[in-house]
Amino acid sequence: MSDIIQLLPDSVANQIAAGEVIQRPASMLKELVENAIDAGSTDIKIIVKDAGRTLVQVIDNGCGMSATDARLSFERHATSKIKNVNDLFAIRTMGFRGEALASIAAVAQTELKTKKHGDELGTHIVMSGSEVQKQEVINCPTGSNFIVRDLFFNVPARRRFLKKDSTELRHIITEFQHVALANPDISFSLEHNNMAMFQLPVSNLRQRIINMTGKSMNNQLVPVEVNTTLIQIHGFIGKPEAARKSSGDQFLFVNQRYMRHPYMNKAITEAYSNLILPNTIPAYFLYFEVDPKIIDINIHPTKTEIKFEDERAIWHILNATIKESLGKHNMIPTIDFDTTDKMDIPVSNKNNDPDAPSVKVDPHFNPFDTPTPDPSSFGGPSLHPSGGGSGGAFRNASSTPKGWQQLYDDFESDKGNMPFEKETQTQTLINTITTSNWDTHPEPHQHTLDSQYDNTGAKPGSTCFQFKNKYILTAGKSGLMMVDQKRAHERILFERLMRSVTTKQSMTQQSLFPEQLEFNAEDAIVVKELLQDLKLFGLDIKESKANIFEVRGMPANMEKMNPKLLLDQIIEDYKSGEVNLQADLKERIARLMAKQSSIKSGQTLRSEEMDELIGQLFTCEVPNYSPDGKPIISILSNQEIEIRFK
Repeated sequence: MSDIIQLLPDSVANQIAAGEVIQRPASMLKELVENAIDAGSTDIKIIVKDAGRTLVQVIDNGCGMSATDARLSFERHATSKIKNVNDLFAIRTMGFRGEALASIAAVAQTELKTKKHGDELGTHIVMSGSEVQKQEVINCPTGSNFIVRDLFFNVPARRRFLKKDSTELRHIITEFQHVALANPDISFSLEHNNMAMFQLPVSNLRQRIINMTGKSMNNQLVPVEVNTTLIQIHGFIGKPEAARKSSGDQFLFVNQRYMRHPYMNKAITEAYSNLILPNTIPAYFLYFEVDPKIIDINIHPTKTEIKFEDERAIWHILNATIKESLGKHNMIPTIDFDTTDKMDIPVSNKNNDPDAPSVKVDPHFNPFDTPTPDPSSFGGPSLHPSGGGSGGAFRNASSTPKGWQQLYDDFESDKGNMPFEKETQTQTLINTITTSNWDTHPEPHQHTLDSQYDNTGAKPGSTCFQFKNKYILTAGKSGLMMVDQKRAHERILFERLMRSVTTKQSMTQQSLFPEQLEFNAEDAIVVKELLQDLKLFGLDIKESKANIFEVRGMPANMEKMNPKLLLDQIIEDYKSGEVNLQADLKERIARLMAKQSSIKSGQTLRSEEMDELIGQLFTCEVPNYSPDGKPIISILSNQEIEIRFK
């Protein structure tokens, strides 16, 4: 039998490696920019076309390469950063494997122009599918200029799996943010389809964060800094009130390298417990400085997953540091122990035995003696013959309310047939008891009921009653019907919005003073895609400046809706993959708009409002369930009511 194992050709091996390292245009951009940083660049320019499908170009002013180094850089496992195995435990550079350029050249048309400092001429190399097409001497600026065209031109299956341009561009911006935030001492620029997206000059860390995320971030940042023998942490966290439902402003770096670490993320969010709303995420930009020997960055080809030697200790340091920063800046209550007055703390003295406390005892007290009634007024203390006050729990018999026997006269004389006057008194008592069990304290923002309404929200003669300002009770043929008022209103608004989209007859109330909404570059791309769909619902939003949008009009009768919260939720769903923009986006927008604009639990309703709400609910196509699939109606059957009174 002949041998069947053989070595793979270099081109095939490089394409396999490219599948691990180069997943999309953004990962290719990451590798090229990290090489530029390792080359000592102080200015890096990035040019992208068609979200990286057509072109990704990275120009730097770094040290450049000689002709030999330029050619060798495209070979697999060729690197200047590792000489022996011990170097793996002292890595300070961004790239080190020697796989990036070989992987890129295997799946794209690659071109390199580079020149070293002090050289008169540079080198020009053209690669296609791991093969050298041209190498020549040219005149070019000092540094390196990588031009990558037609990604996955020779792997059409991989190219078909790329997402649409807006999605791929978001990934490019994300990778750009990672390297730009980690290196505020380097100027960066990003251009897409001949339009400048970022111009980031050299600055301090705080200014780099503001330039990247927007001016609104300036008032939300809280500084963080701690130095220990194990780790040094510095950076900024966001104020609790600035926490958002959508992610995007959460960054962790170790030795200037971006990392994904859910365990450390948990340490940060746990420090915000009871300070932020559920399902919201605070912003943070935190930088770790550790000895390279206690971390392993070689556990994943993309080098974004990092393993710490003592993760538990770092977790506690990080958690305590966040809490300390929040406390210093009055985000949480703190106890100040730095007082000028000394506290008198008692200490034990072995020479002197402490004195036992004295207790006064009445030797004449007998608990079985009959106490003397209190001759004073009702409720006053009674005196014990011995002078003690132990009989104070007994009251004078003469203080018993008079006429209590008359309460039972009607049951004996009239056998339950109550005169009109007494019926009125009894009904008043019943109403008092009833209203004491209903919530009668509306929220401060709710309107005050007129005197013609009782505390249940029902007008005399109405068939609807409000319980706990949350449920509407009304009689039905099969029993007592209980309706969740918020969910009922959500269903009504949801079907109304979906009808307006179907008929394209939405009503917009224009705003006299348009509200401005600012998003980071990644989220702004999603918002641009939503503008036409939002307009179908009557929400008029236009982009006024880069990443800044104006809310010029709101849907009629939906003034309570918060467009910023609405967009944040849609963006988060889009990022997490819960929303298919092609299939169920309109339904998702309608659900969120209905939830925000509906009446709230705890809101007092008038009788006419309850009647109208119930009437509109039963004209809906699906009156039993809210847009989220939760029940709206519950019925207590006549039979169950009868059983309860047997």
